[in-house]
Amino acid sequence: MTSRSGLVALIGAPNAGKSTLFNRLLGARLSIATPKAQTTRLRIHGVVLQPTEGDDSAEIVLMDLPGIFGPRRRLDRAMLSAAWKGAAESDVALLIVDARTGGAATVGPIARRLAETAREPWLVLNKIDLVARPSLLPLAAALNAQHPFRRTFMVSATSGDGTADLLAALAPAMPEGPHLYPPDQVSNLSERWLAAELVREQVFLQSHDEVPYDSTVETESWEERKDGSVRISAVITVAREGQKAILIGAGGARIRAIGMRARALIAEALGRPVHLSLRVEIGAGWDEDRRRLTTLGLEDP
Repeated sequence: MTSRSGLVALIGAPNAGKSTLFNRLLGARLSIATPKAQTTRLRIHGVVLQPTEGDDSAEIVLMDLPGIFGPRRRLDRAMLSAAWKGAAESDVALLIVDARTGGAATVGPIARRLAETAREPWLVLNKIDLVARPSLLPLAAALNAQHPFRRTFMVSATSGDGTADLLAALAPAMPEGPHLYPPDQVSNLSERWLAAELVREQVFLQSHDEVPYDSTVETESWEERKDGSVRISAVITVAREGQKAILIGAGGARIRAIGMRARALIAEALGRPVHLSLRVEIGAGWDEDRRRLTTLGLEDP
């Protein structure tokens, strides 16, 4: 039996649907996804075992990468560095394009850089369930005319339309070699990290626009209990006093709502009861702090 293993990068502009597609291909909810841009901050690995012809098997290591945008802070530059490094290291780089916006100005520069750095650039038109089907072929043709891709796929990460075909095509494109992960491991990230990310997702979804981008979440403590449950303490760091007040809310209503929803999601992900406590602190300039970025798993470019 021939084994295959390779890295597949999901890259694109913010809100192209990379994280939703990542979760769909993985068959598990590992990467947080919100309607707001710049949700993904790290290189997140998810492992898919996909059969190929005959007795062959392919380990497809998907990489959900930060979106490509104009950086302002050290955090932004570290996120962009992580994204481009992931694309350069991949065996196949999937440029995810929102089919509704098509050849927006942000797509061209990303495609040009992928053509220079990626070994195997593929085009994936996402959100095809939200556009008229006759518009898809002209859009794909126009993008390929500007920046030729090796393969082109049309998918809906939300409905799953076209995603099975994409996985089936990725499997034989992986290079021959031993699998990198044990059969029962689906990610390179820890449960502590996942808990913090699910809290951060609720910060994005339940707070004003100014708060999410100036906030980060870290798991402070993790206590395994005799009854099989886990007690988690997490801290949400924001840049300013006003943002702390927004997150806490009147009488603590918002922080309770964030905690209740995050606790339910963490319990679902871990498959056991969870006790979650949250606190909010002010850390002015945390997004320019090299040590803080290292703690978050990012490299200072």
